[in-house]
Amino acid sequence: MQERLQKLIAAAGVCSRRKAEELILAGEVRVNGQVVTRLGTKADPDGDHIKVCGKLINPKLAHQPKVYFLLNKPAGFLSSKSDPEGRPVVTRLLPNLRQEVHPVGRLDFKSEGLLLLTNDGELTDRLTAAKYHVPKTYLVKVKGIPEEKQLALLRHGIRIEGRRTAPAQIEQLERTTSNCWFSVTLAEGRNQQIRKMFRQIGHSVLKLRRVAIGPLTDVGLPVGKARRLTQEEVSELKQAGGLGKVQNEKGKMKNAKKRSQRMRRQMTTYLPPAGSIFHFALFLFHFLLPF
Repeated sequence: MQERLQKLIAAAGVCSRRKAEELILAGEVRVNGQVVTRLGTKADPDGDHIKVCGKLINPKLAHQPKVYFLLNKPAGFLSSKSDPEGRPVVTRLLPNLRQEVHPVGRLDFKSEGLLLLTNDGELTDRLTAAKYHVPKTYLVKVKGIPEEKQLALLRHGIRIEGRRTAPAQIEQLERTTSNCWFSVTLAEGRNQQIRKMFRQIGHSVLKLRRVAIGPLTDVGLPVGKARRLTQEEVSELKQAGGLGKVQNEKGKMKNAKKRSQRMRRQMTTYLPPAGSIFHFALFLFHFLLPF
């Protein structure tokens, strides 16, 4: 049966549909030896030879089991399957993996935290497309002390590179005389969005860690380690992306708020009593050094 090429490429686990469209437009897709650059072109995986970046994807379409991994990415790794400059990539942190997987979305090279890797192209699209509003929560350390009116701008949306950002949940967790920690929850994921948001109001991001993706958190997952998702977690992710039982926008943001409150309580346990040098050192050891 014929289906659109971008759907087949995503189903093979090569990348998301949006990325597949970029590959088609770039001339990286061939059907029966012919380069295809027109979006909407259809092919039959049972009768057509489909190559992406020179690799035949037909075998990957033959009853390939879907796999789902949650990685706590360290800083200094690229959210990609390969890099022409030879930089470390996140797939290197999943050794002895038989199936080919791709990162769902991205964390920039200097950031750390949760990153999904899967060969499920449909779920990838749902989790990365802004219209499905799957929340991601970050712990962010910024230079300086932003004023409340500046934070209000970020919460309501700010124009970056000609486009306004969607509303964001931003809660101050801790501050010193020279910097602040925030919990930031986004329902979209532009390239380096949080760094650009704070830069727009005159405060650079010093450290950034993603601590939640939809219903998933980093609890119990050390930096640099990965684990398979349980079937229940996969079902919850699909639900968050609208592939299962529909969860309305109010419900998603309510859950995101609960996660933010939980993280605030967790971080509060690290904060030292005023004037306690010993407890302050303990705070630095347990919370700041992992960054």
